[in-house]
Amino acid sequence: MKYDPKSSHAEEFISHEEIEETLAYGEANRANRALIDEILAKARERKGLSHREAMVLLDCSLEDKNQEIFELAEQIKKDFYGNRIVLFAPLYLSNYCINGCVYCPYHAKNKHIPRKKLTQEEIRREVIALQDMGHKRLALETGEDPVHNPIEYLLESIDTIYNIKHKNGAIRRVNVNIAATTVENYRKLKDAGIGTYILFQDTCQKESHKKMHPTGPKSDYDYHTEAMDRAQTGGIDDVGMGVLFGLELYRYEFAGLLMHAEHLEAVFGVGPHTISVPRIRRADDIDPDVFDNGIDDDTFAKLVACIRIAVPYTGMILSTRENKKTRERVLHLGISQISGGSRTSVGGYYEPEPEEECSAQFDVSDNRTLDEVVNWLMGMGYIPSFCTACYREGRTGDRFMSLCKSGQIQNCCHPNALMTLKEYLVDYGSEGTKRIGEALIEKEIGNIPKEKVRQIVRENLAKIEQGVRDFRF
Repeated sequence: MKYDPKSSHAEEFISHEEIEETLAYGEANRANRALIDEILAKARERKGLSHREAMVLLDCSLEDKNQEIFELAEQIKKDFYGNRIVLFAPLYLSNYCINGCVYCPYHAKNKHIPRKKLTQEEIRREVIALQDMGHKRLALETGEDPVHNPIEYLLESIDTIYNIKHKNGAIRRVNVNIAATTVENYRKLKDAGIGTYILFQDTCQKESHKKMHPTGPKSDYDYHTEAMDRAQTGGIDDVGMGVLFGLELYRYEFAGLLMHAEHLEAVFGVGPHTISVPRIRRADDIDPDVFDNGIDDDTFAKLVACIRIAVPYTGMILSTRENKKTRERVLHLGISQISGGSRTSVGGYYEPEPEEECSAQFDVSDNRTLDEVVNWLMGMGYIPSFCTACYREGRTGDRFMSLCKSGQIQNCCHPNALMTLKEYLVDYGSEGTKRIGEALIEKEIGNIPKEKVRQIVRENLAKIEQGVRDFRF
């Protein structure tokens, strides 16, 4: 079909023919030094790249230019997101699912994985456990099952979560990762006060999508792919996307992902709030080795860098699918959000699941506690941030993007990150983490450009010591 980024039809804004031409263009120009220099010059303007331009950088075979690509990605990350890393945790509410996804152990044919669904009281216990770790931001996950996981269950669960206050704990932002749904249901989620609606495309290749999703509602490629449009129509202006690298050729997925982002920008004036970069992992009856398109760590790092350059304004998420070494490598190339202390089972925070009852969606590669992750980040000079201010102050969608693209967002985010880190240190940090954190906060206060803001931050930090919580710019 003819490529049209403004079209409402999935096969036109993610056009197979356009992707094939883009792949050929990248291959033909992988050593075209003059063109690569031209694209890098445009990228340094911090306004992003087209999917074709980004493909040339991804395919680049010139060693010196690849070094420039990595250096530019690192600088763009600093320019837009500074040295802050936002922390969150997933909370799986239910693994009942009627889909047949061949890469997910929740698929309907899996008869030996324990099927679980949290009651509201169980959700309460899980959330209190997450609060006691120090988390302020959750990503809710469920399988697709209209009987066990109707929208009413999710809405009730969100209400439960937002109303749990335990000691100094509070979940201040609930993001939602559920199956494609209707405009009406997206309106309900918006009214419930969700932060970002997240939905992974998994694969942008329609024929692969059919093979990977042989049964169930998710097998409808168009309905699934057009979900972000319905979410925007339903009033959710912060949407998060991603593909599952390893299902299809990574170059194809890279092009399709960027075309989807361009479509949202063209139609709604705002691209994705976040892009996630998961790689397929082992889980229950899923063996990742049976998929032919896995990518090595070097390729993964190049993908992260090129996504960061192509969509400089977009937050990038890395989960505990990746181990400490990989996370450390790609943090500076573009990642702005990571999970910490995660469980991918239904529950598991309040008390660990018995091994024989494992309901995990995938094996976690980074099993450190949240405190260990916070300590590790600070040791590398990052500010672990638990900030949720933009969402709660109405800085979402185009309002967030305009501030982000202009660089003004750092006037809010940097001091907010310091104040939320202070909360964490006082309420949850180990003694070693507190020592590192207090020194980091003192150093970073000096990097706040406005004296008035520095003064307010110091006053608020003192109030946090006295028991006051939830300051934000």
